[in-house]
Amino acid sequence: MVFLLQYIYKLLSTLSIKLGTGDIAKYPFLNEASDYIRETHFDFEEFNRPEMRHIINRAAERMETELISGTIYQKLDKYEVEILTFLVTLMVAKYIGIGLILKKYSLFEAMRAERFLSEDLKKERNEQRKHLLLSKIFEELFKVTVDVDSTDNRLFKVRVTDYLMRASHFHEQEWKLINRLVHMGYVYLDAEETVRLIRSELSTLIYNRVKSMTLSTFPETIKLKADELRVKLVPKYEHSIYRVTGYYPPCIRHALKVMNQGENLPHSARLMLATYMLAIGKSIDDIVILFHNAPDFNEKITRYQVEHLAGTKGSHTKYSVPSCEKLRNENLCFATEECSGIINPSQFGRNSKNYNG
Repeated sequence: MVFLLQYIYKLLSTLSIKLGTGDIAKYPFLNEASDYIRETHFDFEEFNRPEMRHIINRAAERMETELISGTIYQKLDKYEVEILTFLVTLMVAKYIGIGLILKKYSLFEAMRAERFLSEDLKKERNEQRKHLLLSKIFEELFKVTVDVDSTDNRLFKVRVTDYLMRASHFHEQEWKLINRLVHMGYVYLDAEETVRLIRSELSTLIYNRVKSMTLSTFPETIKLKADELRVKLVPKYEHSIYRVTGYYPPCIRHALKVMNQGENLPHSARLMLATYMLAIGKSIDDIVILFHNAPDFNEKITRYQVEHLAGTKGSHTKYSVPSCEKLRNENLCFATEECSGIINPSQFGRNSKNYNG
C-alpha cells in the first residue's frame, strides 16, 4: 500500500490541481477525485492486497457508523486514504444492492460533506479559495452559482430562481421566500443554509454514482466485507417497511409512502405523523417503528421526541395534531373528497365503517 500511495502522490504532484489535497479528502465525490483514480490507472484487484486491509476496514467502519449507529462519520485522513475509502464504500453499497441501504448511505455521505463545507465556508479567509470551493461544488456539480456578499463575507447569495427550485422542497416556514432576505434578485443565506440547499442533490449524486457503477467482478476482499455488513444491516432494514393497512387521511398516507421509500420527511411532517398516530391510540413503540426507515433514523433521539410529543417527557404537555389549515400552509395537505368537512386530520373518516380511530 505504501508503494501505491507514493505512486499516487507522485503522479498527482505533476497535475495542475487548484484544490488542496485537504479539500479532496473532504469531498471525494469531486471530479478531481475521479480524475485521480483514472490517472493512476488503479486496478480494483489491488484491494485484494494485504496492505489494503486498512482501507477495507476503514470503509466498513464508516458504513457501520452511518447505517447502524445513525451518526455522521467524522474521521478524516490523508486525501489518498479518503479517496480509496470512499471508493470502497461505493463498491460495498453496490454489492449489497439494497435500495433503502443505498439511500441512507448516500444521505449520510452528503451530510458528512455538508458539515465539512459549512465549516470551510465559515472559516476560510482566502476569498479566492472560498470562491473556488463554491465553483467546484455548487457550479460544476449542480449548475448553481453562489456568490459571496461583497459587504459581508459571512453571507452568500443565490439567484431567486435557484433558491426557489431547491427551497420549494423544504416545508419549514423559515425557508419560505417571504421569510428570507431578498435584494436585487438574490436571496441571502449564511454558510449552513447555503450548503443545506444542495444536500438532496448531493445525496442523489452519490446515489447515482453507485447505481451507475458497472463492475464485471468485485475484489474478493470487497465481497467478504460486504457480506459481513449485509448480515448486520439486513435485520435492521428488512422490517423497516410500514404496511399501510389502516384507514388514514391522505396527508398521513403520503407521509408513510415517503418514509417507506427511504426519503427524509421534513420536521413538520414528522410532527404531523407522530401526533396523529398518538391521537388514534398508537403506542410509542409503534410510532418509533414508523420512523425506522428514515435515512437519518436514530432510535434514542426518535423515542425521546415521540415521548415529548406524548407529554411523558420534557414539558409533559401532549401535542395536538396540526390543523388542516396549518398543513395546507406547509404544503403537507393532499386532500381528497373524503376530507370534506374536516378541519383536522384526526377527524378523518369518523363516519366511515373503515375508521380505525
